[in-house]
Amino acid sequence: MTTKKFKLKSKIFGVYAITIFLLCVLFAIIGVIFLPSLTLRRKWVKKFANLVFILSGIKLETNGLENIPDSHAIVVANHASYIDGIILHAVLPTKFTFVIKSEMKTVPLANFLFRRVGSRYVERFKHKGTFRDARKLIKAGADGESLAIFAEGTFTEKPGLHPFRMGAFLTAKKSKIPLIPTVIRGSRDILAADKYLPSKGNIEVKILEAVYQSDTVYRSGRELRDICREQILKNLGEPDLQEESSLHKEE
Repeated sequence: MTTKKFKLKSKIFGVYAITIFLLCVLFAIIGVIFLPSLTLRRKWVKKFANLVFILSGIKLETNGLENIPDSHAIVVANHASYIDGIILHAVLPTKFTFVIKSEMKTVPLANFLFRRVGSRYVERFKHKGTFRDARKLIKAGADGESLAIFAEGTFTEKPGLHPFRMGAFLTAKKSKIPLIPTVIRGSRDILAADKYLPSKGNIEVKILEAVYQSDTVYRSGRELRDICREQILKNLGEPDLQEESSLHKEE
């Protein structure tokens, strides 16, 4: 009986949280239709991203905001859940442009919202599109744009950190801008890849010290990737799926 009650309460919470999310998205879309400037639209979306967690009772704790420099930078974060994008919209300054997989173009309302807040799309599977989008990111970084990127490029229900794609690190290398490793913990427990309704839980975002490049220290894109990934893995508390992937290849 107790188990049934618990499952019922979980479902009720899940439906409530999804309703809150949909309402916040609706009001966010209405706002970005009418607000004239990109800055105002980003502030509006940030407000409703925070409301998702406030109204649903999901605790969102952020540490390390002081590690974000005043100048432009690239945030690289792990990816564990459908709600990670909402989390970063809620906690990061509005100067950040989000880099999103190109498949989201096929989701009409999401595509409209992302475009109105200046998000950039990247192709993950077609080489020609991947190189084209990589060049655009490098130019954006060189022109002073701050970017937020999920370095794994995808997520699964299985806990652990996947290998990182090179886009963020090549952009940082060629644009000569700092990288900010960022850890999201708790989001997988709330809404994993194999779930449709969110659960109660707590989320922690830990923004680590920025990784700078200098003229006296040469760092390749690969080295930048490895430095950031090591820092995220150290603070994440989940397995290294890159090692597991390498073992499978050897077998």
